[in-house]
Amino acid sequence: MNHKLWWWIPTLYFAEGIPYFIVNNISVTMFTKMGVPNGDMALFTSLLYLPWTIKPLWSPFVDIVRTKRWWILAMQLLISAAFVLLTLSIPHPEAAVIAAKGTPVSLFTFTLVLFVITAFASATHDIAADGFYMLASNQEEQSFFVGIRSTFYRLSSIFGQGVLVYVAGMLERSTGNIPQAWQITMAITAVLFAAITVYHLFALPRPRADALRAGNGTTATARDIFSEFGRTFSTYFSKPGVWLAIVFMLLYRLPEAFLLKMVNPFLLDPTAKGGLGLATDEVGIVYGTIGVLALTVGGIVGGIAASHWGLRKALWPMAACMTLPCATFVYLSLAQPTCLVVISVCVAIEQFGYGFGFTAYMLYMMYFAEGEFVTAHYAICTAFMALSMMIPGMFAGYLQELVGYGWFFWIVMLCCLSTVVMTILVRRGIDPTYGRKHEAQS
Repeated sequence: MNHKLWWWIPTLYFAEGIPYFIVNNISVTMFTKMGVPNGDMALFTSLLYLPWTIKPLWSPFVDIVRTKRWWILAMQLLISAAFVLLTLSIPHPEAAVIAAKGTPVSLFTFTLVLFVITAFASATHDIAADGFYMLASNQEEQSFFVGIRSTFYRLSSIFGQGVLVYVAGMLERSTGNIPQAWQITMAITAVLFAAITVYHLFALPRPRADALRAGNGTTATARDIFSEFGRTFSTYFSKPGVWLAIVFMLLYRLPEAFLLKMVNPFLLDPTAKGGLGLATDEVGIVYGTIGVLALTVGGIVGGIAASHWGLRKALWPMAACMTLPCATFVYLSLAQPTCLVVISVCVAIEQFGYGFGFTAYMLYMMYFAEGEFVTAHYAICTAFMALSMMIPGMFAGYLQELVGYGWFFWIVMLCCLSTVVMTILVRRGIDPTYGRKHEAQS
């Protein structure tokens, strides 16, 4: 075992998660606290998913142009610069406008542009980091570190959605100035990410395989690249049952896609508007820390269950856990409890259920991607995964503004029918032994 891997794998995957959670999660909390209406907030923050949806389009070029190490450092430098500019350019709407939830999204045009740049850089960083991980370690090391890298990615989620949101909330309390609080929070993020970038400049190794692969790749002609690229897509869309698989990938998570975009606004909005009226730092604890931990535990338990049951047997209980816990938000919207423990338990139940149920979704994508182009086909599946969250999220805010939080969460429960229907349709075509450990098959 190469012990030098400990010097960069944990920090690389921690760095991979930070821009993702800043762009897709913290932006929601920040815009909500800045008084941007839910409809506009949900639409524009959902559009930020786009780079992760279309990243298979440029992944071949990351594979052949320059080294993976170069791409990692270049993208980290770009993200660091974007965070610095975000810190310097965050708008300061008037307190009365924020309180009335009347801040126009146009005020954040430059902020959104910087988020878009960060999103594209982060998606490119993901491609390069995963490739670099495989080139800089052997199969045994990859197996050993797969759980480590996943853990540090989750820690970046807790840091982003938990620690940073908590810091922003404490600054809001102490300064009484919401825009300034978020400006300081972004400054902390910029300094931290820049420090990680400088560290990686020295800590990332220069594996020979990375240099050789980049050197060999530059000899390929543009025609060869596009030919192979086209073949990857044509073989994907000629797979048996491809359209059913795509519809499954788009609709299995439909309830969560609507719910996820409106959880933070619901927790933050005052009770007079149907929310729970939590402070920003409380949301950092409830959703960003307790919720993320429950999500992680749900995923771990789901992985253990799937390895014993196999995908086909696991699909029904996992679909149930994906849908039924959504009812906790119906309860929260009706009862509007003020006890932080009750709210935390409800959020934890829903997030555990989502983490457990999401395991079946990931396994199904792996199952469908099997074949000659397994890596490329799995990347296309992840594009549909991102699309499944982006499209419902774009309309979630406008729907909530139209019907209020109570009816919105009832509509989320109605969307659970899509999960049930898709489970019925795909389950019968799955190999009963897929995903099970050999011991469980005997």
